[in-house]
Amino acid sequence: MTLRRRILLFGAVLLIGSLFVGRAAELLLFFWREFGPSWCVAPSPESTYVCRQIFRRPSIPSILAVLITVTLFLAACYPLMRWCLRPLRDLVPVIANVGPQNLGHRLRPTAHDELAAVGRAIDEMMDRIAIGYEAQRRFAADASHELRTPLAVQRTLIEVGLSRTLGEDQLALLAAQLLETNERNERLIEGLLVLSESDRGLLSRTPLRLDHITAEVLEAHSSRAADAGVTITRELSPFTVPGERVLLERLVTNLVQNALKYNRAGGTITVRVGASSLIIENTGDDVPPDEVAALFEPFRRLNGRRIDHSGGAGLGLAIARSITRAHDGIITASSTGKDGLRVEVSFRSPLP
Repeated sequence: MTLRRRILLFGAVLLIGSLFVGRAAELLLFFWREFGPSWCVAPSPESTYVCRQIFRRPSIPSILAVLITVTLFLAACYPLMRWCLRPLRDLVPVIANVGPQNLGHRLRPTAHDELAAVGRAIDEMMDRIAIGYEAQRRFAADASHELRTPLAVQRTLIEVGLSRTLGEDQLALLAAQLLETNERNERLIEGLLVLSESDRGLLSRTPLRLDHITAEVLEAHSSRAADAGVTITRELSPFTVPGERVLLERLVTNLVQNALKYNRAGGTITVRVGASSLIIENTGDDVPPDEVAALFEPFRRLNGRRIDHSGGAGLGLAIARSITRAHDGIITASSTGKDGLRVEVSFRSPLP
């Protein structure tokens, strides 16, 4: 029997039983007065003080009789109530046994009642949990791989240095290679820390002028853009966002650095702030439209020409997406398949 029918049956029993509560209370009161102790049937000189106080008001015995009858009736309905809620109790052990070892388990209800709707909602929730768990597992595997490679390079360089006598030039080259590998590790670890920081959400929200933050970031990258032969144009309108300054600075920095890195000599970067959004467009590599979404995944890099060969951890756009989500925003990218990429960050609840 479905949960809906059980509840209807339970309600019918309560409704019918309530019709007899008054009759049962009257019957109880009759037996009390007819067969009760003579010293407590009616107020009399022989009655105790408590009985005399009770029977001083004729309605008190009736109220007591109703309360006793209702209590007995509810006690009798308790097994029926447990039977009515048994389908919900049957879900408890099924849900309690779900864990990382069986995230693929689903209820898959076939009925069309409210309990089946709850079961389908639980299945959809498990789908989202499984996707998130798999993403975290893949992220941990990718991070370990990214860390293992430079550590192996460092170990090899150190072993080479210990196995032979090196000249000054060779020592300088070895030191430069070790320093470069160490800097890559630092960038990766810093990226992982920022990604973890943004994933945990915002601890506080302060009204911040995104146009001022963007202007500061562009000013800091103006010399690098000039050296690379890239022209930056800006259209910055007043726009206030509630959030954390450090994370918003990192968001704009990552997008500007990505636009600068994957550009070309003589190319352009267009930055616009206003109308509830931040838009950064750059010329450069031809990005296939079907590969745009994958760029926001951790450790995904675009295989193309670079004018900035400083390297990276492959976390720039992943961090930008995480920071945008922490600020209740949406980040999207689009490409026509030629000449660069367009990234737009839209904020849902900007402040005036």
